[in-house]
Amino acid sequence: MSIPDLATLHALGPAQQPTYPDRGAVDAAVARLRTVPPLVFAGECDELKNKIAAVARGESFLLQGGDCAETFAGVTADNVRNKLRVLLQMAVVLTYAASVPVVKLGRIAGQYAKPRSSDLETRDGVTLPAYRGDAVNGFDFTRESRVPDPQRLVDVYNSSAATLNLVRAFVTGGYADLRQVHAWNTDFVRESPVGQRYEQLAAEIERALTFMQAIGADPDEFHRVDFHSSHEALVLEYEHSMTRIDSRTSTPYDVSAHFVWIGERTRQLGNAHVELLSHIRNPIGVKLGPTTTADDALALAAKLNPLNEPGRLTFITRFGAGRIRDGLPQLVEKVAASGIDVAWVCDPMHGNTFEASSGYKTRRFDDVIEEVQGFFDVHRSLGTWPGGVHVELTGDDVTECVGGGEELLEIDLGNRYESVCDPRLNRVQSLELAFLVAEMLRKA
Repeated sequence: MSIPDLATLHALGPAQQPTYPDRGAVDAAVARLRTVPPLVFAGECDELKNKIAAVARGESFLLQGGDCAETFAGVTADNVRNKLRVLLQMAVVLTYAASVPVVKLGRIAGQYAKPRSSDLETRDGVTLPAYRGDAVNGFDFTRESRVPDPQRLVDVYNSSAATLNLVRAFVTGGYADLRQVHAWNTDFVRESPVGQRYEQLAAEIERALTFMQAIGADPDEFHRVDFHSSHEALVLEYEHSMTRIDSRTSTPYDVSAHFVWIGERTRQLGNAHVELLSHIRNPIGVKLGPTTTADDALALAAKLNPLNEPGRLTFITRFGAGRIRDGLPQLVEKVAASGIDVAWVCDPMHGNTFEASSGYKTRRFDDVIEEVQGFFDVHRSLGTWPGGVHVELTGDDVTECVGGGEELLEIDLGNRYESVCDPRLNRVQSLELAFLVAEMLRKA
């Protein structure tokens, strides 16, 4: 199987692409990327596909999380460790509550490009190109910084490689040990006024682990975890140049990540992103927002997964707290009736963004929880499986989303607002989300 060349994809008029001033520099960056080693391997992608097939069957739950937009400056051991730590902590709680395995998928090692609602940004009468993520241009509001630079795509590769090296070292080197991760959760419950609400569940997990220890059970899975990478497949030059033909199967895989997804702004059926991802063999996702019709979903499934391969396709819904209960049922009902094999995952972040009076983009924690609750309620009413959550989060104590047990207010946003794009749940809000979703899973 072959893939369309870049000229063919660009002829489709793709959305959300950088406008590079120097085509020769683009060609040089693409040529360099075509020669670099893969960041992930086809066999690892197949393993993840099998795990997502179990999610679609209701035998596993998917936890996908990480930065809204990674930055090159953020590739440090501390940053990577903190993100990994909070995801591992969340996964332990969800695994116990759901009594099924939790597939751990990071928005990490590749999430450097972001779609924007406008090509331009104006400040104090000065208009410059919008910041589209470190993969494209710089965050500083200067003419020089905002010019799209294709060399940044090579920097994305190098930063992703460094991040994956750190992740692999952490998850296999003892950092992910189950007892240690639970000890972190115990500290959260004991020391945080928010966490004390979840003392009963934490105590149940403690008793289960003590029992396992008492009978001498110490499987290898207690000491390491499988962790996979994902990002939005947005910049065509990067994703195309990172696609390789697998020597085992003679089929193409995008070896920039285990899992890539198509965003709400680029999911149109004739779009270049849909065309490219229809050819690769990775497990893939599609974001579905409130304008999506059931026929749209069916057409996307037919294009992206014509053989109805288990684990191949994930629909990531992002309706907003006020629309999830009205908009989601018709999609799920019609897709289920059509026999399409798909995992359903809830993104409760992107439909709930608003601008605070201070000018900061933010989200209400209660809206995030309400959308997840609506997602669970819809699936429960239809007899389908709420397969997972996709969350923008950080392991740091930032102040970007309001509410939660810490009762962050809009006035608090400026204290530690560090995101270069969308607001993320902080460490405490992320763990609180995990305990609340755990309660929903028990009922599901």
